[in-house]
Amino acid sequence: MNEQLDQEVALLSAILFLETEPVSEASLARISGLPQERVNLAMQRLITEFDLPVHGFGPIMSAGGWIFAPKLLLWDQLKERYGKKNDMKLSRAAMETLAIIAYSQPITRAEIEAMRGVNADSMMRLLLGRNLIAEVGKRDVPGKPMQYGTTQEFLKYFKLNSIEDLPKLDEIESTRFLKPETPEG
Repeated sequence: MNEQLDQEVALLSAILFLETEPVSEASLARISGLPQERVNLAMQRLITEFDLPVHGFGPIMSAGGWIFAPKLLLWDQLKERYGKKNDMKLSRAAMETLAIIAYSQPITRAEIEAMRGVNADSMMRLLLGRNLIAEVGKRDVPGKPMQYGTTQEFLKYFKLNSIEDLPKLDEIESTRFLKPETPEG
């Protein structure tokens, strides 16, 4: 029985090593041909084994799936060489716009501009172009303005499993992300 689990853990670790995108447990079951409960058991063992300090990476949950990635405590030493290239760096204005969207989604362009106090066209184009945000629907008010939210690519970029993993805001910071009254709503 233990030998069987060893083989299942080895198979799942090989799959995670070969995949370049996060893989859900359901996909791991489909790819490996293992029942879901065996995938769950093997993943728990894999997590435990890679938790040892001698391993520099391990399975982490990111964007709703599992992926092998460096441990966070090592990232400062690794990011210079292995981090996102300069073309993925975001300016302060882009990060501010992205934070507003992440904490206030769904949100309209007018609401973003009211919070930032400046036109958001270029920042919105940049974030849409990098697939960090997307159109998520229309607000049910006159003019039906488009609403925006974050994407799976946003979660991967910031190494988050879900939007709930964003750092919590204190009371003063939270008031900044309250949606202001705009002409559209």
